[in-house]
Amino acid sequence: MQVHRIFLVDDHPLVREWLANLLHQQQDLAVCGEAGDVETALQQILNAKPEVAIVDLSLANGWGLDLIRQLAQQAPETRVIVLSMHDERLYAERVMRAGASGFVMKRETAKVIVAAIRKVLNAEIYLSADVQSLFASRFVGGKRAGSPIEALSDRELEVFRLLGQGLPTRQIALSIGLSMKTVHSYYARMREKLQLSNASELIREAVRWCENESHG
Repeated sequence: MQVHRIFLVDDHPLVREWLANLLHQQQDLAVCGEAGDVETALQQILNAKPEVAIVDLSLANGWGLDLIRQLAQQAPETRVIVLSMHDERLYAERVMRAGASGFVMKRETAKVIVAAIRKVLNAEIYLSADVQSLFASRFVGGKRAGSPIEALSDRELEVFRLLGQGLPTRQIALSIGLSMKTVHSYYARMREKLQLSNASELIREAVRWCENESHG
């Protein structure tokens, strides 16, 4: 029996331990490494050459979307499944565009996670039925109106998320490798897209959105 190599990327050790235990129960799946941040994950995946990397979006010192893009360029033979608490309706299209092969919500069962891995190993895409239906409706009827947050670019959404987590501008700039001037320009674009009149409204909206996500 061929044993497929899986790499785990999540900033919570308990999640990695749970996933490792789950995969070790499958005769055809084996964990070949794990990491909690973008830089370590990229280096170890390049060395280990796993067939599949399971990646969270919120990582220590980084953002999962950036890792997915880097893997698409530097390790195209490694397929990526995003396993995240973030809303698939907002993020699934973004991660697929970045180069992922699947998206699974963390609230799903172990059976669904294993099924997603096997589907991706078979060179197929894994998305929930809800997301497939959403994509189909957009394809047939054009881009339909949704949350105003959907208008934000990937980088704007990252800045918005960090702002909602209470990070000051300097720390946001450092965490994603941008200048403070560039972050302020993102603030201005986000206020325009979200039709907010000032920085205080932007912060309130970001905090409210992050709270809703964490409870969703």
